[in-house]
Amino acid sequence: MVGAFVNGGMPFTGKGKANFFLFSLFFVSSSLFSYSRAANSISQGQLFGDGETLISSSGNFELGFFSPENSSLRYVGIWYHKISVKTVVWVANRDSPVSDKSGVLTVSTDGHLMVLDGDNRTVWSSDVNSSSVPSNSTAVLTDGGNLVLLASADADSASADGHVSNSYWQSFEHPTDTYLPGMRVRVNSAAGENHAFRSWRSLNDPSPGNFSMGVDPREPPQIVIWGQSGRQWRSGHWNGVIFTGVQNMSGNIRYGFRLSPAEADGSMYFTYTPLDRSNLLMFRVLWNGTEEQLGWDETSSDWTVLQEQPAEECDLYNKCGDFAICNEMGSPKCSCMDGFKPKSPDQWNRGNWSTGCTRKIQLQCRDNSSISAGDGGRMDSFLKLDGVKLPDFADYFSATSEDECKAKCLKNCSCEAYAFVSGSWCLLWSKDLIDVQHFAGGGLTLQIRLANSESGTKSKVSNQFIIITVLVGAFLLGVAVWLLWRYKDHLKGFLISHWKKKKLPLSDDFVLNEELSAELSGPNGLARDAKQVGGAEIAVFNFSTIEAATNFFSEENKLGVGGFGPVYKGKLFEGQEIAVKRLSRKSNQGLEEFKNEVMLIAKLQHRNLVRLLGFCIQGEDKMLVYEYMPNRSLDCFIFHPMKRAQLDWKKRFEIIEGIARGLLYLHRDSRLRIIHRDLKASNVLLDEEMNPKISDFGTARIFDTNENEANTNRVVGTYGYMSPEYAMEGLFSIKSDVYSFGILLLEIITGKKNSSFRMPEHSNLIGHAWHHWSEGKAMELIDPFIRDTCSADDVLLCIQVGLLCAQDSAIDRPAMPSIVRLLESETAGLPLPKPPRLTLIRGSIDSYPSGETVGLPFQKPPSLTSITLESQEIESSNGVTVSSVDGR
Repeated sequence: MVGAFVNGGMPFTGKGKANFFLFSLFFVSSSLFSYSRAANSISQGQLFGDGETLISSSGNFELGFFSPENSSLRYVGIWYHKISVKTVVWVANRDSPVSDKSGVLTVSTDGHLMVLDGDNRTVWSSDVNSSSVPSNSTAVLTDGGNLVLLASADADSASADGHVSNSYWQSFEHPTDTYLPGMRVRVNSAAGENHAFRSWRSLNDPSPGNFSMGVDPREPPQIVIWGQSGRQWRSGHWNGVIFTGVQNMSGNIRYGFRLSPAEADGSMYFTYTPLDRSNLLMFRVLWNGTEEQLGWDETSSDWTVLQEQPAEECDLYNKCGDFAICNEMGSPKCSCMDGFKPKSPDQWNRGNWSTGCTRKIQLQCRDNSSISAGDGGRMDSFLKLDGVKLPDFADYFSATSEDECKAKCLKNCSCEAYAFVSGSWCLLWSKDLIDVQHFAGGGLTLQIRLANSESGTKSKVSNQFIIITVLVGAFLLGVAVWLLWRYKDHLKGFLISHWKKKKLPLSDDFVLNEELSAELSGPNGLARDAKQVGGAEIAVFNFSTIEAATNFFSEENKLGVGGFGPVYKGKLFEGQEIAVKRLSRKSNQGLEEFKNEVMLIAKLQHRNLVRLLGFCIQGEDKMLVYEYMPNRSLDCFIFHPMKRAQLDWKKRFEIIEGIARGLLYLHRDSRLRIIHRDLKASNVLLDEEMNPKISDFGTARIFDTNENEANTNRVVGTYGYMSPEYAMEGLFSIKSDVYSFGILLLEIITGKKNSSFRMPEHSNLIGHAWHHWSEGKAMELIDPFIRDTCSADDVLLCIQVGLLCAQDSAIDRPAMPSIVRLLESETAGLPLPKPPRLTLIRGSIDSYPSGETVGLPFQKPPSLTSITLESQEIESSNGVTVSSVDGR
């Protein structure tokens, strides 16, 4: 039967045997030829015909010619290989299909990747500078679905899932309608909007359609879908973790978006990495303008829509027009913002909301009847709108407080609203408020600028009420003056007896000046207007000098607010920049902390400690004058979604070493032996070269040279950074600072706050770090922004040092001299840290935010074994630090 089949019925002898041999040889050679063509690459000069396919080395993707459903036109494309549903993710010749199956794909002699039709005409070519392509190049299909053109010598190494850095051309940089994990989407404000992806024209026509998807790089960036008439949908602003305008998006790692640090030309790149790389995921913009996130479901053998945008009617761009809010649960869905009314009431009542809304009352600063624009602007106020998708086209500024952000808006008469986001963003809107949507859950807060009479915070006051108020006030003032005159002798006697009883002179600031002057001595010459205190290391400034330097403590010069009070930037007469910390009357800190900080810092001189230039006292005003730190504090960088990328691993390691050397000086090398007791990221300042300087010595304590440990009845410091023996027993020592240093070191490496952990298995950063370190996964702890720049050996060293410093028992922790040696030595053997058992007492902590410095009477727990211990740290909403200190 075999012979008959092969030879068409001829006997399997003589000539039949020869024919069988030739057939077998042809079959084998054809099989080998087909196998060779099933590889993942095309060499220069090789013709890749219709019907042949490339398959990536792992078998994930396939490249070849295909025809859409109900079409005979042929396109070169890439699709998933292992699944049953043919899903095309990239098309080469989408503008110029081949009419029949005579087309070929090849790498030309000049290095271009080309598609030729049956007449040898070029219907598509890769955009490559021929002069940069080597004489021998190869096209390779990678495991991530990326078709790359690179030197033949590099072809075997091109199996990466994402961007290939040494290629001359790659399909990931020329996508069609689909975004795959590993792709990079460029963000560059100088280059403008990036319309990276273009939809198909229809379901079965891959030619460029009417919709595109990409990035608007205006800071903060956002994903946008554009149509022929403009924007169709936007994701809301990127906050470093999520896009804030996507309702069901959370910070879960399932949404593995990341924005890379800026390159030399200012470009950054959005990338996406799934939690499980084996899962098949993709994002695509459909021919009808919808964006979908799809995941392959093995059970149903089909794609599942994980997310779709626009998902609801209110997701459509500016559905309700300018100065209006779209609420999917509302009836009707569109409503004007408070203080606004429909531009076209008739159209609005008919359900045509596209015309939007307009102000009922003009802002005071725009009212020609106002005395001046500046004065009128101060009469405007703001109405808070919670839980919304913020409007489009915002202007971004960095701000330290909401008051600073509000002041920026008030100074600009064209400012319509502002939002203070993530503790450091200030977003201002100088145009119409466009595309505002109310969310059922989540969302951000928008402050809408209104005329004072429309703000809803103050009611209109009649002239009659004003007259009555003035008359009543004048009457009460007259009565008070008469009573003071009538009983002046009695009042004078009371005040004299009170002063004698307190044994205080009338000028308490004079006494304080004399006390500090007696303890400090030596020449200084810091400032022309600074009075010398008979000594070298400190100066007393006139109040008028500080007022002039800070522009009378203006909001523009305000740097922030701490536990001591507000901090202002200033410039002395001769040009020296200073930072002025002004004691707030509302602060829990007072005279003891003020004296403590002045007398401690004045006697300390080290490059990693902040320098105190002087102080100023007038009446109830008490101020400390420091050298100005232009980069503010460390927490403004390592926890900031955008700025954290500015600190690469080299700089972070230098900061860690600098903090360690500063603590070593405090503990061993200074004239005094000092325990800081409140070391944390916000108390580490950064100069113009990003050198760290430890600050805020209001809670510090001095030890005698032979003193190793002390007990206090008042626990002061910051929850999350306190050592267990200090929080639970009131015992503090140099090892208390070592514990805080360990927490700070882990925060610098991970970019995570100790307060960011609320999981049952890891309630604090120590537990999280120990878990990864003990299981050999310590490298997963590293902040993604520095993962590509760090040295694995240095990072593992620092993680282990951090865990050693943060051990529960003070005895087990190394001292600062040992820590500095460990950080500076590449060969030092490190002991193994013990697993964490104790941290902080939960019950007494929950009522106090751990981002704040606190001072509480110490009460020792009845039994340590009966207490659940856990690190508890909650960031203060306003950043205010409240300290109550037991003076030294």
